[in-house]
Amino acid sequence: MKRREFIGLIGGAAAAWPLAANAQQKSLPVVGLLNGGSVDDKLFDAAAFRKGLSQTGHFEGRNVLIEYRWAEGQYDRVPAMVADLVDRQVAVIFTSSTPAILAAKAATSTIPIVFLVGGNPVEMGLVASLNRSGSNLTGVTNLAWEVGPKRLEILHELVPTAINIAVLVNPASVALAEPQTRALQAAAPKLGLQLHFLNASTEGEIDAAFAALAQRRADGLVIVPDTFFNVRHEQLAALALRHALPTIYQFRDFAAAGGLMSYGTNLAEMFYLIGVYIGRVLNGERPADLPVQQATKVELIINLKTAKALGLTVPASLLGRADEVVE
Repeated sequence: MKRREFIGLIGGAAAAWPLAANAQQKSLPVVGLLNGGSVDDKLFDAAAFRKGLSQTGHFEGRNVLIEYRWAEGQYDRVPAMVADLVDRQVAVIFTSSTPAILAAKAATSTIPIVFLVGGNPVEMGLVASLNRSGSNLTGVTNLAWEVGPKRLEILHELVPTAINIAVLVNPASVALAEPQTRALQAAAPKLGLQLHFLNASTEGEIDAAFAALAQRRADGLVIVPDTFFNVRHEQLAALALRHALPTIYQFRDFAAAGGLMSYGTNLAEMFYLIGVYIGRVLNGERPADLPVQQATKVELIINLKTAKALGLTVPASLLGRADEVVE
């Protein structure tokens, strides 16, 4: 073979490689991941998610593709994002935002939907039962409803003189907010507490809510878990400290950012279970046959530095139960 012909063959093969790679990429199943938060949101545990996928033989970029969509806590963007994923006919839709779950459920009855939800998916109308959804939806629940009253109890244990407790709620997320507020209302009288509810679903309303806390003479604050608040955990932690208000939230990142305490389900466990479930669906299992799982590992994080800044002494009994102490 002549040198010129050989070079021509090599050049042709090199030009074909990207085409072959692109063709292979297009043939891979696609997972549409719709997150209510932002691309730099630490509340999405990508490592645990990918670990769960790998347990079922799936590796991002190798034999499965993931299309990421970030709503930045703006729920009005969700329907268009869901519609886009449905139009693309992705293999699975995964979302951890309640408005997005409801939007996806309304948009398709054929594409499998795997959800991560803070409430009871039966009461929310997502599945027929926890044991068998009977539809194209299944997923993981993270005990947000169940542990909400416990957050109130922990805050009361740290600040036993606190009687008037403010509760910050996002009214735009009705399916998640209403059950949690009911649970808190039921628990408050047993602790001798009076609750004052404040709404916020925009940046301005967050500032207004904290400004109203002084008028309400609030002794403490419980933030009802919501994606809108998850994205703004640093802002909320800073405002709580600025207003000298003992505050508790669901996720560790709030306490790590300077918030007083967090009490809620472990993120790594949740996203690992989600990764496994998505992998099982990709392997051919039907969501209708997969029971809704419950993430059960709950962790208490206390920011001791913030407690000292607020003039609070954390009881030894509470410190002893903490999974992590930030100093």
